[in-house]
Amino acid sequence: MAHFAKLGKGNIVEQVVVLNNNIITDANGQEQEQLGVDFLNNMYGTNDVWKQASYNGSFRKNFASIGFKYDQGRDAFIEPKPFNSWNLNETTCRWEAPVAKPDDGQYYRWNEENQQWELVVNEWSKSK
Repeated sequence: MAHFAKLGKGNIVEQVVVLNNNIITDANGQEQEQLGVDFLNNMYGTNDVWKQASYNGSFRKNFASIGFKYDQGRDAFIEPKPFNSWNLNETTCRWEAPVAKPDDGQYYRWNEENQQWELVVNEWSKSK
């Protein structure tokens, strides 16, 4: 299956649709993004901007989701920045905290005010 993201104002993803691979396959058996774009604009009767997305991130870095931005220079879908202190990893096009998240199998959440990861404690974990 082929996935396509409809881009709106500011290259923000507004919609993600799935097409059968045969729609984007040319006579030589090669996938062509433009075939999907043409199919979608014909189906909807529009002239929208569509970008093919990869479910496993094999191209355009990340799978497109509503609210993500398509960055043309990086040819990547990038999620909204979760916190002001986080930085974009140019290789993965994913946001990273300024402090590495502990890798001890426990659950953490980012505290922007304190600039640190905090252990998530819930009633279930207290009863163990």
